[in-house]
Amino acid sequence: MSLAFIFPGQGSQAIGMGVDLATAFAPAREVFQEVDDALGQKLFALMRDGPEGDLTLTENAQPALMAVSLAVTRVLEHEFGLGVDKAAFVAGHSLGEYSALAAAGAISLADTARLLKLRGQAMQRAVPVGEGAMASLIGPKTDVALAEAAAAAGAEVGVCVVANDNNQGNVVISGAKAAVDRAVEKAKELGARAIPLNVSAPFHCPLMQPAADEMAEALAAATIVSPRAPLVANVTARPVHDPEEIRRLLVEQVTGRVRWRESIAWLVETGGVTRFAEAGAGKVLSGMVKRIAPDAEATPLNAPADLEAFAKSL
Repeated sequence: MSLAFIFPGQGSQAIGMGVDLATAFAPAREVFQEVDDALGQKLFALMRDGPEGDLTLTENAQPALMAVSLAVTRVLEHEFGLGVDKAAFVAGHSLGEYSALAAAGAISLADTARLLKLRGQAMQRAVPVGEGAMASLIGPKTDVALAEAAAAAGAEVGVCVVANDNNQGNVVISGAKAAVDRAVEKAKELGARAIPLNVSAPFHCPLMQPAADEMAEALAAATIVSPRAPLVANVTARPVHDPEEIRRLLVEQVTGRVRWRESIAWLVETGGVTRFAEAGAGKVLSGMVKRIAPDAEATPLNAPADLEAFAKSL
């Protein structure tokens, strides 16, 4: 068995996430306190009590989701002796890439929290609310070729690109609102269904360049070391462990495509991974893995019982 830890991105947040971990395990409480201290913010109280509208703000959701992921991996390491170095690879979906790097020791927890807070703020600043949009194209006919054809139609009136290649049947487009609206019309003509996403900005498209510039400056000043397990990067769907290349790819990721389908395919077909452990809130990535690689095992880890069962299964 070859194991990969995978880390969820924005959209998996929910009020109450991480609370049962904090109740059950001291290492989880320590993670949440470290993140609060790094940000000078009572983020864990927001995660526990809400309001939901504040938690879903990009600048809060990103460090909060990372904190839950790191609480999971720290509990696994300190309570069950299962460090991330037991994995062959790590990977994360969008902001989850930062969680993966923090879990693998490439970036400190405090620096990761601060980088994600800034990333959320920078993404929000890059495009005024209402000017950008994202939409999920779904259905059995939906693949990258269909999504690119739809995005090309949208690009006739403004910026519109494929943002997330999640899995066959689920591809996300992003860009200027009028362009995404046009792309959605085209996608429906081509046989896909389209769901507008409730997001505050058009992530992973060229409109995010101001945010990429801000992150380039912040990442240039951040300490990054080689991760204890190679990261399969979003923008290349290939492993990386060199700190300078990681830095460069994290900047590219702000405007670039999340190649999740390709990443999972590479992990299974070339990396030899047979088991995926989704560390953090929700189980979205586990569902994607099963659609991309039906023979692989995918286990969501976000409740104390999940962690105990996972540890016993290894």
